Amino acid sequence: MVQITLPDGSQKQFPRPVTVAEVAADIGPGLAKATLAGEVDGRLVDTSYAIADDARLRIITGRDEEGLDLIRHSTAHLMAQAVKRLFPETQVTIGPVIENGFYYDFARDEPFRPEDLEAIEAEMAKIVAEDHPVSREVMERDEAVEFFRDMGEEYKARIIADIPADETLSLYRQGDFIDLCRGPHIPSTGKLGAFKLTKLAGAYWRGDSNNEMLQRIYGTAWADKKDLKAYLQRLEEAEKRDHRRLGKQLELFRFQDDAPGAVFWHPRGWTLFRQLIDYMRQRQDEAGYVEVNTPDVMDRSLWETSGHWQNYHEHMFTTQTEDQRVFALKPMNCPGSVSIYKQGLKSYRDLPVRMAEFGKVHRYEPSGALHGLMRVRHFTQDDAHIYCTEEQMEEECRKVIELNLSVYRDFGFDDVRLKFADRPENRIGDDATWDKLESALKGAIDAMGLDYTYNPGEGAFYGPKIEFVLRDTIGRDWQCGTLQVDLNLPERFDATYRTADGGERRPVMLHRALFGSLERFTGILIEHYAGNFPLWLAPVQLVVMNITDAQADYAQAVCHELRQRGFRTESDLRNEKIGYKIRARTLEKIPYLLIVGDREMEQGTVAVRLRDGTDLGSMPLDVLGQRLAREVAQRRAIGDN
Repeated sequence: MVQITLPDGSQKQFPRPVTVAEVAADIGPGLAKATLAGEVDGRLVDTSYAIADDARLRIITGRDEEGLDLIRHSTAHLMAQAVKRLFPETQVTIGPVIENGFYYDFARDEPFRPEDLEAIEAEMAKIVAEDHPVSREVMERDEAVEFFRDMGEEYKARIIADIPADETLSLYRQGDFIDLCRGPHIPSTGKLGAFKLTKLAGAYWRGDSNNEMLQRIYGTAWADKKDLKAYLQRLEEAEKRDHRRLGKQLELFRFQDDAPGAVFWHPRGWTLFRQLIDYMRQRQDEAGYVEVNTPDVMDRSLWETSGHWQNYHEHMFTTQTEDQRVFALKPMNCPGSVSIYKQGLKSYRDLPVRMAEFGKVHRYEPSGALHGLMRVRHFTQDDAHIYCTEEQMEEECRKVIELNLSVYRDFGFDDVRLKFADRPENRIGDDATWDKLESALKGAIDAMGLDYTYNPGEGAFYGPKIEFVLRDTIGRDWQCGTLQVDLNLPERFDATYRTADGGERRPVMLHRALFGSLERFTGILIEHYAGNFPLWLAPVQLVVMNITDAQADYAQAVCHELRQRGFRTESDLRNEKIGYKIRARTLEKIPYLLIVGDREMEQGTVAVRLRDGTDLGSMPLDVLGQRLAREVAQRRAIGDN
């Protein structure tokens, strides 16, 4: 007998080895139809997999995360099959799952055209209707190489050469198409159908610019048409919110070839940027931080001491002086911070020291990776380093987490996920130190009762970390803040403090950023709010518009008065119809539009209109000022969250 234990603890017995599909059918016809794969004792397998011994089984459907990945990977194979049918001379290379979809890289002399995507989609639909069973085959290495070379698939033969010798080679066949793949896959092509090919791009073989250029087709796939439609609507909304388009429309910033990956901030964009710095400066002052500033260019020896030279050199901008000294533009702020901490003796009574810096950092990113404000080479971090005793470490971690979550709420991010990452393969420090650091960081999260996911091996090279992932108004996730715990840099820089008994110990060093990159966080905010910033953040909060030249002086006086009250106000005195000016300023997404005509001038009032078209009527400046002050205080709510 074979005993199968299901996730709810119930058990089923079978008189012989049983496949995943047979277990699902035994449970019910609805589940049998929905089953895509199985998880047997923690390992994903095909529905045809035969379970010969007692095991724990979880049935995988399209509603499971693993099921959705299977759908996407199988749809990548479906696309490759359609491409081979339509363009037989094409070679297939690799086709992995990515966030929300998949891609496949093809080698073809003639470039794909956008209209080819429609033909490929139509062919994919035909293959789905044909409902080919998907079956797994195992092949010896030499046989597989010869098999693919005979098919003209030289790239597949190259891939096999990179697979470890002791790994089983599996192929998956569906109809007239076969592909190298470790699997598992959905049981038949008829299980697919909710997909869309989205774009074309170039890609180097193996991601190496020294290799040949391939053609990449991206697509998305979902469990059903409803989910696909919802995703495509999110894509459409995301395109409307694209920070690059809105940055131009709202005159916030621009990029140019003279400084690739660096931002040229226009006055309104720089005003927005300053609001973020002013906000964070106030929050840090309240939380007991001191602010410092360190040089942008420092000698190579400092980066060798920190370990950045050995672990991060390829991402650093360097220069050599005539006396052969090598300097680097700082990619991180940590070494400068430690250098300041080391000046003068520190006692246990001085700790914790919370040292913040709005530091400009420079990192070489390949030109193809640059993406507006989201991926740049020159950016500002709201960096901070906290020096504390080991006894204070967990409490300081808790305070950083609380501050992070409070800051994000102020910006309208209530859905925040935490990811814990432990030691990477490439690291400094011994295992005992890493054990201590990982325990303290996890202990802080656990003590707060917060949920988190686990990213094994994704920590910084000097310590474990927590990543803070924000979900925006249209359901996209953005990784922003980080908290890293470190005993390695204090050791490397010989940083110490005096203990109560007169001895010396190393401080623990917490590396902390809340916004992360201020440039990137600005881009996220632009898209999160679709440019409709809350009043306290808006670069221009109010604009005063006159109806005719007769009210020009009054409009300017109103503008001056509101500026004196601390509101960012502009006047629009152009010789244009008031309707035109209202439309133009609405497109600029300015929160309050103030219109003054003869009546308002006589009564000492302004007619107030919101950017969404709401007409608040006329009101005296004192009443308007009180309303604005309440709105700023309510939206900002510093320290009250």
